[in-house]
Amino acid sequence: MSEMTVKDFAVKVKRDVPRLLEQMKDAGLPHKKEDDAVSEDDKQQLLEHLTKSHGGGPGAKNRITLTRKTKSRIRTGERGKTIEVQVRKKRTYVKRAEEEQPKQPEPKAATGPRQLVGDMANSRAEAEAKAAEETRQAEAQAKAAEEARQAEARAAEEAAKAAAEPQIPVPELEPQPVEQGDAPPKENRGDGRRAAKKGTGRKERGERDDDDRRERDERRRGSGKKVKRAERRGSRRGGRDSGGGKHGFQKPTQPIVREVSIPESISVADLADRMSIKANEVIKAMFTMGAAVTINQTIDQDTAAIVVEEMGHTPKLVKDDALETEVLAGISYEGEEISRAPVVTVMGHVDHGKTSLLDYIRRAKVAPGEAGGITQHIGAYHVEMDGGDITFLDTPGHAAFTAMRARGAQATDVVILVVAADDGVMPQTIEAIEHAKAAGVPLVVAVNKIDKPGADPDRVKNELSQRGVISEEWGGDTQFVHVSAKTGENIDALLESVLLASEVLELKAVPEAPGKGVVVESRLDRGRGPVATVLVQNGTLKRGDIVLAGLHYGRVRALTNELGKQVESVGPAMPVEIQGLDGTPEAGEEFMVVADEKKAREVANFRQGKYREIRLARQQKAKLENMFSQMGQDEAAKVNIVLKADVQGSLEAIKGALEELSTDEVQVAVVSSGVGGITGTDANLALASDAIVVGFNVRADASAREIIEREGLDLRYYSVIYHLIDEVKQAMSGMLAPEWKEEIVGVAEVRDVFRAPKIGAVAGCMVVEGTVHRHKKIRVLRENVVIYEGELESLRRFKDDVNEVRSGMECGIGVKNYNDVQVGDKIEVFDQTKIERSL
Repeated sequence: MSEMTVKDFAVKVKRDVPRLLEQMKDAGLPHKKEDDAVSEDDKQQLLEHLTKSHGGGPGAKNRITLTRKTKSRIRTGERGKTIEVQVRKKRTYVKRAEEEQPKQPEPKAATGPRQLVGDMANSRAEAEAKAAEETRQAEAQAKAAEEARQAEARAAEEAAKAAAEPQIPVPELEPQPVEQGDAPPKENRGDGRRAAKKGTGRKERGERDDDDRRERDERRRGSGKKVKRAERRGSRRGGRDSGGGKHGFQKPTQPIVREVSIPESISVADLADRMSIKANEVIKAMFTMGAAVTINQTIDQDTAAIVVEEMGHTPKLVKDDALETEVLAGISYEGEEISRAPVVTVMGHVDHGKTSLLDYIRRAKVAPGEAGGITQHIGAYHVEMDGGDITFLDTPGHAAFTAMRARGAQATDVVILVVAADDGVMPQTIEAIEHAKAAGVPLVVAVNKIDKPGADPDRVKNELSQRGVISEEWGGDTQFVHVSAKTGENIDALLESVLLASEVLELKAVPEAPGKGVVVESRLDRGRGPVATVLVQNGTLKRGDIVLAGLHYGRVRALTNELGKQVESVGPAMPVEIQGLDGTPEAGEEFMVVADEKKAREVANFRQGKYREIRLARQQKAKLENMFSQMGQDEAAKVNIVLKADVQGSLEAIKGALEELSTDEVQVAVVSSGVGGITGTDANLALASDAIVVGFNVRADASAREIIEREGLDLRYYSVIYHLIDEVKQAMSGMLAPEWKEEIVGVAEVRDVFRAPKIGAVAGCMVVEGTVHRHKKIRVLRENVVIYEGELESLRRFKDDVNEVRSGMECGIGVKNYNDVQVGDKIEVFDQTKIERSL
C-alpha cells in the first residue's frame, strides 16, 4: 500500500491543504508541506485534537453548545432608510460533576435530565431577552439621532424665516421653564404611543417597564429642545433689537460708479467680479445686445468696454502687453552666472554618417547610467569631457530646427555639418547651410568617411567654399575636422572644436533663477496627457512649478530626464520631459516659470486671442498680388520664393531665369530650392521668410498642406516654365496682364487596375476630393510627382458612362493614351481659368 501524503489526505477529508496543515500544526504534528507523509498514528493524533477542540472527549455528554442568531431592522430618516442589525450569540453549558455540585434538596418532580433541559430553556430565554434589549437600545439611539437632526433643521429654518421678516422691535420674552411632568409635543406623544404599541405585544413585564422609561426620556429631550429653541429665538431677537431697534444696513441713495480696468481679453466671470455684480447680469446684458456668451467665455477689450458702459460703470482700457509685462516684471533672473554646456545639433545629407557619428560619441563618451544616454523618450544626451560638457539634441531632421527659427527662438548654439568625403556637397547639405546661416549659428564641418578608398576632403572644401563656407586654412572662420565615425578617428578633435566654438559665444546661465528655455517638441500621450520636451536654457526647473509655454500653461506634475527617470529638478542646458500642461505647445515656443497660476492662465488666453488675430492678418501678407505695394519707397522690394521641382535640370533652369529678372527696384530671391515634393520643412521655411511656395510638377504632402492652410501661405503649382516666369515678370513690371490660373476640381485615388484586351488599363478609383469631370484635363501623380498629363478616355459608374462623379463615390477611369496607371496613383482633374487683374 502506497504511503499517503498531506495532499492526498486533504482530498480524502475534503479540506484545503493550508487549512489542514494549520490544524495539524495545532495538534503538534511536524507536517509543513503537502508532500509530507501521513501515518495512521498521525491521523489518530489529529482526530483526538479535533475531538477535544470541538467539545469531544471525556465529559462531552455533559456539555451542550447553543448558537443563536437574531436579526432586526431599524428605519431611520424621513426617507425611510432601513438598517439591518444582526446579533450572534454562542454559549456552551456544562453539567457539573456530582461531587462538585452543592448538596441541595432535589425537587421531587424534576430528575437530572429534566433539570438540564430546564436550565437550557432558561438560558435560551435570557439570551433572547438580552438580544431584544440590545435591539431596542439600537432603535432608541437611531431615533434620538434622527430627532436631533430634525430639530436642528427646524431651528435653521426658523432662523432663516426670522431673518427674512421685517425688523420690528419686539419686547424680549423670558423663556418659561418646562416642568418634568408637562405634556410633550404632539410628535413626541405620537412617538411614545408608537413605542408603547410596540411593547404591548411582549409578554415580559420588564420589557414594558423599559418602554415606559424610554418614553419618559424622550419627553425630557423634547422639552429640553423646546427650551433651547426658545432661548435661541430670544437671543436672536435681542441681538437685532439692540441699538434702539434699528438694523445696521443702509440703502444707498445713488448708484455706485466704479472704474473697471479691462485688459485685451477678459472672461465674463472676471468682468462681473470687477464690477461687483453677478455674472448672470452680465450674460443677460450681453444677450440683450445680441451676443450669447457663457460665464467662462473670453471676450475682447472693445466688447467688454461696451458692456461696462451699458452697466453704468467707467471702463479703463489697459495696454496690449500690460498683462505680460506685469507677469514678466515679477520674474528675476539675477544671480551668480556660471558657464553652461553648449547645445549642439548634427545636420547633413542622408547617408553621410550623422547617425553613425552620434552612435560612436554615445558609446565612447557617455558613461552608462551616469552622464546620460540617448533614449527614445527625449532624443538627447550629455557628454562630459575634460574641457567641458556638451549637450547633443537629436531633433527630427531640419523641420524642428526651422520651426524654432520661424518663431524667433534659439535652441541650438552650434551646428555640426556632416559631409561625406566620398560624396561631397548634396542638396540637403546646402539646405542645412541655409538654415544655419539664417539662424546665425556657427558651423563646425565634420568631413566624414575619410577611411574609405574614394575619399577626397579637398573636394568637400572646394564645394563648400562655393556656398560661402570657407575653412580656417583658406582664411575663413569655419573649422573643418576630418573624422571617421566607423573607426573613431579625430572624434576628440571634433568635440574640442565644438567646445572652442562655444567659448567664443561665452554661454552663461544662472542656476538659482526660475527655469526658462525653449520647447523642442510636444505630443499627446494617451496615458500621460500632453507631454512636452523642453530644453532648460537658464535657471532651474522644478517639479510643482507653474510653467507658461506659448499658448499653454500648467503645473509641472512630473519631470523625466534623458535616462527616462523621474527627477525633482533640472538645471541649465539640460533637456527634460514635463507633464501637466493644458495643451501641446509648438516647437520653438519659449517657456518660463511664473509665480501665479491665475496670471499664467490670463496670459495664455491673451496669447491665444492675439494668435488668432495674427493668423488672420498673415493670410494677406504673403500673397503674390500684394508683394509690390511698396514699389515707390526708397528700399527695393524683395520677392522671396521657395522653389521645388521634379528634376534637377528644371530646377536649375527656373532658378537661373528667376534670378535674372531682378532689377534695381525689385529683386527676386530664391530662399530655398530642391528636388522632390513640397515638405513641411519647405512650408516652415516659407513661413519664417515670408516667401511664396512654388511647385513645378510636384505637389505638397499632408504636413505641408496642413501648415500652408493653417498659416495662410501662398502656394502655386506650375507645369510650364514660361508660365511661371511670365507671371513673376508681369508682377514685377506692374503690368498685371491676364493670367492662367489652375484650379483643381477633383482628385481620385487608384484602388485597383483592371486589364481589358480591347480597352487596355482601367483604373478602379475612389473620388477623395471634389468632383471628377469627364471632359476636363487630368494629371497622373505618383508620390506627389506629375508623371503624365492628358485627358480622360472614359468615366464610368458601374456599367453606365457618366459625365461626373462626386467625392466619396467609386468609378472606373480610363486615361487616354496611357496604360501605366498603378495602384496608389492619384488622378488629378483640373480646370484652367483666365483671370483679369489690375493694379
